[in-house]
Amino acid sequence: MPSPDTITPERRAKIIRVLEKRQPTLTVVFENVHDPHNISAVIRSCDAVGVVEAHGVYYGRTVFPDLGEKSSASARKWVDVRLHQTVDECYTALRSKGFSIYTTHMSSDAVSLHELDLTQPVALVFGNEHHGVSDEARLKADGNFLIPQIGMIQSLNISVACAVTLFEAMRQRMVGGHYSTQQLPSQEFTQKLNDWCSR
Repeated sequence: MPSPDTITPERRAKIIRVLEKRQPTLTVVFENVHDPHNISAVIRSCDAVGVVEAHGVYYGRTVFPDLGEKSSASARKWVDVRLHQTVDECYTALRSKGFSIYTTHMSSDAVSLHELDLTQPVALVFGNEHHGVSDEARLKADGNFLIPQIGMIQSLNISVACAVTLFEAMRQRMVGGHYSTQQLPSQEFTQKLNDWCSR
């Protein structure tokens, strides 16, 4: 394991550039998603747009699914993942940090993704491969959205849906200047810089 004192200047500079654009007010929740390829893709998308911490809800499970891929492990290296055993536990943790929570589900109360203000503290919930988000997750959220589509099959793979949504959030936040100024508090920034430099 490298020491923060032995890291190359180029590597340290890259880490600083990445941390300066991290978005602590943007997160995702994947509910009971078990396919390691989907989880891997979700985490890579999180890293790509600057998510600091993602959340997983796994009923009765405390161990993160084994991703088993170098690319997956590499992405997870830069995105913290917090596991919860219930929707209530997850939502309570998010709301304590000021997040509004939106599920993605094709229901009559759903609004278009493009109508959401994704520049505010927001948690975006995606369900598993077979059943989508649970009724509990949807009913206890602050709102529900869908990704506009014009094809015959009105659904997307969970990892694709997550990527589309996160990049819309990135677009809105770029327009709003969120990537132009450091969003992480100074103390957290310094802690992560030291941590990342030693990885």
